[in-house]
Amino acid sequence: MSQSTVVPIPPDLAARYARTSAGRDWLASLPGIISGLLERWRLAPDLAPGSLPWNGHGAVVVPVLRDDGMPAALKIAFPHDEARVERHALALWGGHGAVELLGADAGTCSMLLERLDAGHSLATVPLADAVAVWGGLVRQLSLVPDGRPQWGEFEHIAARAEQWSDDFPADWEQLGRPFPRWLLEAALEVCQTRGAVGRRGGRDVLVHTDLHYLNILARPDAAAKAGRPTADAFAAIDPQPMIGEAEFAVAPLLWNRLQDLPLNQPEAGLRQRCTDFSAAAGLDPDAAREWGLAREVANALWYAGKPGHRGDLARSLWVASTLAGRTLEGLPPAHALPEPGQAPAA
Repeated sequence: MSQSTVVPIPPDLAARYARTSAGRDWLASLPGIISGLLERWRLAPDLAPGSLPWNGHGAVVVPVLRDDGMPAALKIAFPHDEARVERHALALWGGHGAVELLGADAGTCSMLLERLDAGHSLATVPLADAVAVWGGLVRQLSLVPDGRPQWGEFEHIAARAEQWSDDFPADWEQLGRPFPRWLLEAALEVCQTRGAVGRRGGRDVLVHTDLHYLNILARPDAAAKAGRPTADAFAAIDPQPMIGEAEFAVAPLLWNRLQDLPLNQPEAGLRQRCTDFSAAAGLDPDAAREWGLAREVANALWYAGKPGHRGDLARSLWVASTLAGRTLEGLPPAHALPEPGQAPAA
């Protein structure tokens, strides 16, 4: 299929990757990669005149039409560890609970995917309905390891917890002790107990570790269905897959959509949210709360070392300490904290 259409690169993606030599090399290679894959997979760009492809933090996604007229999405990611293993997880899921993988090119970190409705994510669904959708998806995604070769590609959550046990104290000291020692110790206790349990408990599954509301998109015909949304009407994207306890997946739900917490008791609301989503997926809410605490301490240490992320640091500390049962004093109210990727309120 001959292609004459030039696919534009979204400006925010170009600006982000223009900061490093590796990023600039990748940006320079993108037109050739896109052109080559369009020809190889017999695709035509499906962009309205003047419109841009979709993009996330580390990939461009071009809506395309296959030669049989069926819509699809061509995703080209900046090569990094999480992007390299994404195709293996999608292959194991086979379109059940996650976007269907139609083709992959390991050399360019590219995939041809089922076309989902990018304008209709779980972030647009009321939380009461989102609970059931999310829980249903997690039940589909929680595959038990078997003999297929893709399983050898994933990091183990327990190994990550062991690494945190070493890194957290050193990072906390190096960063000038950016939060009280008791919160650090609470996170270390999680790493030591849950990490060990995950190794010996026989509860290992494939885990989508970034299963927040914006990473769950509606399937194309979902909008036409009447009634309350169901898991079958949605699919997960961008999995950042690992192996371990499924409860590890709950945390991103807790540091997003803080504006939806009750105004009078946001702390109790956050802990109840953890319980509700865990129950919908058949998970242990205590394990989910503990993993959420540890993951947010990891986030807080990362933000503490990055200028310009004070709002993100405050959010992570509020969530982590609230999950620990002792919300830190001196932080902004929950509803004044920024959402991930957003600037703090003025």
